[in-house]
Amino acid sequence: MNTQDGAKKRAAERAVELVEDGQIVGLGTGSTSRFAIEALARRVKDGSTVRGVATSEATAQMARDLGIRVLDLNEVTAVDVTIDGADEVDAAFNMIKGGGGALTREKLVALASRRRVYIVDETKLVERLGEHWPLPVEVLPFSYQHAKASLAKLGSDPHLRLRGERPFETDNGNYIFDCRFNGIAEPEQMERRVKLIPGVVECGLFVGIADLLVIAWPDRVEVRERS
Repeated sequence: MNTQDGAKKRAAERAVELVEDGQIVGLGTGSTSRFAIEALARRVKDGSTVRGVATSEATAQMARDLGIRVLDLNEVTAVDVTIDGADEVDAAFNMIKGGGGALTREKLVALASRRRVYIVDETKLVERLGEHWPLPVEVLPFSYQHAKASLAKLGSDPHLRLRGERPFETDNGNYIFDCRFNGIAEPEQMERRVKLIPGVVECGLFVGIADLLVIAWPDRVEVRERS
């Protein structure tokens, strides 16, 4: 395990300390979330009754393999706490997510949660979203070329995400455009504009969602709460 992964693992374990026995936990998708799921699984092995709601099929399979009972989002009235990662976070706790392709389910689980905790390393902290990381946008395959043209009109350079030579497909059967911006000055406004495009299912701007950040530094773990 390299230094960065070691820091992420410590941050994930710190985030899992916020989970109480018997709670329903939103399980994120991606390498950082994997460390949190492994930490939760160790608690379950020791007798905890924590259950999970997964944000992707891969996460659901991993959780089941580790002994965590996985519930469907429609089976619960609310999720107690979601633990997930992020690709970029600004000073206002706005985020870009979706590098793993699970942005729609990640947002749905987060919005159904009473508390949302995001684990990042210090490289994910940015002054302005979109300067380094593209914005993922999930679109319907039926009209993806028309969605691409509309995304370009917003000032982005949209690239269809591929898996090999074919379009990458989300768990929902949709495509993703990774949209390069020269920074996103007003994330809330941009989220609205993107989601008004016909054929767009969801975008990776998570505005006003994060409650806590658990930040992995090489020498420490820091917890920040949104004011």
